[in-house]
Amino acid sequence: MKKLILLLSLVALLGCTKAPDANVATNLCIKACQDALSEGMDLSNGPCLSNEIADNWVCDVAHSPRQAIDNDPSNQCPAYGVSASHFVEVDPECNFIRAI
Repeated sequence: MKKLILLLSLVALLGCTKAPDANVATNLCIKACQDALSEGMDLSNGPCLSNEIADNWVCDVAHSPRQAIDNDPSNQCPAYGVSASHFVEVDPECNFIRAI
């Protein structure tokens, strides 16, 4: 019984630690986007802003709704699916779209 309680506690703890990672990655991605805009970077083609905005997260610009240019691999983060399992998408005006 003690092992079961310990296991369930561990699962709950690990589950709770993932949400802050998404929030941190989202905030960092929005900041990176704002910095890119302030530097005059053109975000209209939906570029990858970071292959590691946070541990296991990339930061990508996309359109909402998605456009064909968003599906162009040259505009996507190459680390996603290789060294990163999660991504944050913001639009070209740095508005949050989604985090997965």
